[in-house]
Amino acid sequence: MLRPRRVGALLLRQLYLLRGSPARVLPLFAWVAVDVVLWGFITRYLDAVAGSRLRFVPLLLGAVLLWDFLVRVMQGVTMAFFEDVWSRNFLNLFSAPITLGEYLTGLVLSSVATSAVGLLAMVLIAAGLFGLSFLALGAALVPFLLVLFLFGIALGIAGCAVVLRLGPAAEWLIWPVPALLSPFAGVFYPLSTLPAWMQGVGRLLPPAHVFEGMRAILAGGPVPAARLAGAVALAAAWLLGACWLFVRVHRQAVRDGLLARYSAESVT
Repeated sequence: MLRPRRVGALLLRQLYLLRGSPARVLPLFAWVAVDVVLWGFITRYLDAVAGSRLRFVPLLLGAVLLWDFLVRVMQGVTMAFFEDVWSRNFLNLFSAPITLGEYLTGLVLSSVATSAVGLLAMVLIAAGLFGLSFLALGAALVPFLLVLFLFGIALGIAGCAVVLRLGPAAEWLIWPVPALLSPFAGVFYPLSTLPAWMQGVGRLLPPAHVFEGMRAILAGGPVPAARLAGAVALAAAWLLGACWLFVRVHRQAVRDGLLARYSAESVT
């Protein structure tokens, strides 16, 4: 059973870390702002030179914002975990009466807090500078964000499991994950432009269905309710799989004594 006070304590620790370090606060919205401004002016230029009825601002800039939201959700989980890695805090945490479920819930809530800051910054900058409003997506925006949130959490938890098993140096395997997945997810182009084998991989990624649905709506089509329902179910399956992986890795780490020997160099 989850105990709210313990989960709240984990969340409070992350908030104290943010409050005491501007270097941790600035990345919550700084890189988001850079992405929005850069892509915003690129899409405005494409609108100016294309001379067609196709509007690049909602298509490309909207895709950038949604993908950035997923990345911030994932990094919200992994960064909270990495704080414990860098401070060698695992023994302190797991010698306390805290369950694995409470620890993971604390990571998720930390991600909610940090990704909400990034999302708010993205929306304000995109609306203020480029007149982009997500209201054009209508009610579909809610399942879109839900799918991206669930999948981002799944990636974050799976990344934490990899680092817990392979050691702190493995964090460099986690940072490129969003960039490696983006070609398969069809963030900026339809899946139909990809080779058949890449399309097969893309259909297994929940974000691909989000971006396909976004393009369909912006093209004047109806909300793809069946596709979105399938995407939510697929994202939930990814999340359950990631949690299962983390639990298995944690049990193995406890059994082998890896937590006690966890160092800043490696785990053997």
